[in-house]
Amino acid sequence: MLSKKVVVIGSGFAGLSASCVLAKAGFDVTVIEQHPTPGGRARQLKAAGFTFDMGPSWYWMPDVIERFFSLFDKTPADYYTLQRLSPSYSIYWPEGATDIPDDYHALCNLFEQLEPGSSKALNHYLLHAADKYAIGMQMAHKPGASVFEFADRTLLPAVLKMDLFSSMKKHVGKFFKHPQLRQLMEFPVLFLGEIAENIPAMYSFMNYADIKLGTWYPQGGMYSLVNAMHQLAIELGVTFHFNTRAEKIQVTGKNATHVHAGGQTFTADAIVGAADYHFIETSLLAPAYRSYSRKYWDSRRMAPSCLLYYIGLNKKLTSLQHHSLFFDVPFDKHARSLYQEPGWPEQPLFYVCCPSRTDNTVAPEGMENLFLLIPVATGLEGDDEQLRERYFQQIIARLEHHLGEPIADAVIYKKSYAGSDFIHDYNAFKGNAYGLANTLNQTAIMKPSMRSARVDNLYYAGQLTVPGPGVPPGIISGEIAANEIIKKFAR
Repeated sequence: MLSKKVVVIGSGFAGLSASCVLAKAGFDVTVIEQHPTPGGRARQLKAAGFTFDMGPSWYWMPDVIERFFSLFDKTPADYYTLQRLSPSYSIYWPEGATDIPDDYHALCNLFEQLEPGSSKALNHYLLHAADKYAIGMQMAHKPGASVFEFADRTLLPAVLKMDLFSSMKKHVGKFFKHPQLRQLMEFPVLFLGEIAENIPAMYSFMNYADIKLGTWYPQGGMYSLVNAMHQLAIELGVTFHFNTRAEKIQVTGKNATHVHAGGQTFTADAIVGAADYHFIETSLLAPAYRSYSRKYWDSRRMAPSCLLYYIGLNKKLTSLQHHSLFFDVPFDKHARSLYQEPGWPEQPLFYVCCPSRTDNTVAPEGMENLFLLIPVATGLEGDDEQLRERYFQQIIARLEHHLGEPIADAVIYKKSYAGSDFIHDYNAFKGNAYGLANTLNQTAIMKPSMRSARVDNLYYAGQLTVPGPGVPPGIISGEIAANEIIKKFAR
């Protein structure tokens, strides 16, 4: 198949995954990327001796990543060292902090302390969540082209057990009464694009991923996974063109024939659009070849964007864990500003990653590397430096209060990043960070199609199509798109 050329637009996890699978199948694969390095939203920032992961910081669902490498007779250990975090993360409540242990027996003890009898409820809850996880992984590998994908005699009965028509909040409430336990179990859906009342209970499989599969860290940061996939792609013969911005997809008849990018023209027998789906549709394709209207895109419910800070401190902190969630203010008010009445939150929840607690290569000796994140609604205006500084001072003050030590005067490096940067750097639709909201009517076949309705050899991969946002789904998405192309040419 080396005579068949595939151009992949974008080198995020979906683009890297697609390029590897296609190259293994014998295609001549070229990846074009507008940035100087691979990774897309998972790029790396190096400044003042610090090394920051600019995007994803949670390494969950290691089985998905192991499966990907196994397709090529590889393992993650061939490229990087993986460590399970203990504790998995910390949660800061108004009353103080709780470390969430990675050991299941210790976690059950924690549950019992908060609500007697809840450890048995947790066992029961996770049995259901494990089933949902197994079914969800089967569903995640479907291309989402037709409802008949789920109609086979083995999968259909399983899908009916997924609690598609019950909410996450109602499902959690059946098992747990203590407000902290409820919030702990609901937290993994925080970035799915809706309040827990409107997220299907099927997503309780994320609790299984959290509690049973664990929270991990690849030495060197999440960019170690990017590097690994990039290196694998090169080993398989993929060609990369960096600093090459896609400008136009040329279509002749019903097929795309060329991609114009960075002043060059790339011939294609098939194309994988692994950059922002909306950008490819509206900026690279002529109107006659677009699958979706402006009205369609404007009607989509989005998962949040975020306001980020990359911070270097000239000292070590004494008590901050690798991952910390600050639920020290009312969640309902913040949730309204995210999903119901979009606006800048008055008192935001926030998240802090401190990878230098685990990895001494990401900060100079005796210093600390911090990644701070505030979830905010998509499409907000006014993320200027004054607003960013106001939020920074607010969450640093709360961080100092909870840790009991000064931080602001130790900051020697600071860079902020928000919705306007997502638009500028990633062409992100409405400045989104996490794709479409995972509501029932935007799940599976209800997402934007992986295959173009107007261009026969154009396929999409990434967070705006199936299976959805996140590192493991992105990897799966690239594999599915690649397999659809392989099947097309096999016919």
